[in-house]
Amino acid sequence: MWKYGETTIRVGRSWVNADGVTHPRNWSNWSDEEKAAAGLTYEPDPAPFDSRFYWSADVEKALDDVNAVDDNGDPLLDEDGVQVVTKGLKTNAIALVKTQAGGLLAPTDWMVIKASEVGDYSVPTSVLEFRAAVRLASNQIEAAILSTSTLDEFKSLYDAPVDADGNPTGNAPINDWPEADS
Repeated sequence: MWKYGETTIRVGRSWVNADGVTHPRNWSNWSDEEKAAAGLTYEPDPAPFDSRFYWSADVEKALDDVNAVDDNGDPLLDEDGVQVVTKGLKTNAIALVKTQAGGLLAPTDWMVIKASEVGDYSVPTSVLEFRAAVRLASNQIEAAILSTSTLDEFKSLYDAPVDADGNPTGNAPINDWPEADS
């Protein structure tokens, strides 16, 4: 990427230098010497990174929740005087698992409610078995998340199993949900 001082200069866009001179949109056609004379420098683009697990190419997200502190190391408090906590990858992943489980159970909730309210209705066995499988899968996924102690272990939960040719043979552990019967 091209920079003028600390400002990133986008290709195909005009830009203004410190003296107020507007440079044309075709500045990228200039020679390297012309760019340098205008004060432009080139910096390689930052390394790509997976934003699910990293804040930047070199900064991992925390696995566990972290109590926020100020520059002096004192606890950072919200307007109610409660410690501010930055949720870790595990907490966020478990919240997503609970949301996914709820979404899988929601279409059949009415059946369970009706069965509890009306004496002459029973939930089909296949529905009860599916609901039990969703709860079991949710518990297993949450246990797998909680059992990780390193970022590499946590990241491996997102890797689908593959055969010798690299073809997926199942779901990633973090997404191993039962399928409802149609």
